[in-house]
Amino acid sequence: LSGNMKNRKSIQEPRFDYYSQELPDIDLSECEFPHVIEIYDFPQEFRTEDLLRIFCSYQKKGFDIKWVDDTHALGVFSSPITARDALGIKHTMVKIRPLSQATRAAKAKARACAEFLQPAKERPETSAALARRLVISALGVRSKQSKTEREAELKKLQEAR
Repeated sequence: LSGNMKNRKSIQEPRFDYYSQELPDIDLSECEFPHVIEIYDFPQEFRTEDLLRIFCSYQKKGFDIKWVDDTHALGVFSSPITARDALGIKHTMVKIRPLSQATRAAKAKARACAEFLQPAKERPETSAALARRLVISALGVRSKQSKTEREAELKKLQEAR
C-alpha cells in the first residue's frame, strides 16, 4: 500500500461553494399584481373562514385567499382600487401590506401561482334554459313553456352577456 503513494493524484478543490450561495430577492413591481395584498402575522390556528370573516365586506365585490404558509396568505381582490382600500383595514390579529413589500415566500408564491391570481370576478347569472332544452330534446317531449316566456328568457340571457 505504501509503495503506491507516489502515483496518487491530489484532490481537487471544488470551484463553487453552494452553501454560501444567496438567493436573489424576487422583485415585484407595484404594477405587476396591484390587486393582491399580503396578509401576515396572524395566529397559526387561523383558518380560511377566519380570514374571510375579517374581509367579509369585500366578498361581494370579489375576494379570494391563497395560503403561503401558516402565518402568511395572499388576498386576491377584484380590482386594485379595492385592494388599496383593504390596506386601510386595522385589525388586532392581522397585519396587511402590499405585495411589493411582502416576504420572499409570498412573492415566490405569487410568481408561481400567477395564473390563479387573476382578479376575482363574480360568477355571471345563470339560467336553466339550456338544461331545460337539453332534457326536453333528449326525452322527446314538447315544452310547456309559451313562446313569450321563451323569448323573455332569451332576451334576459342576451342582456346578461
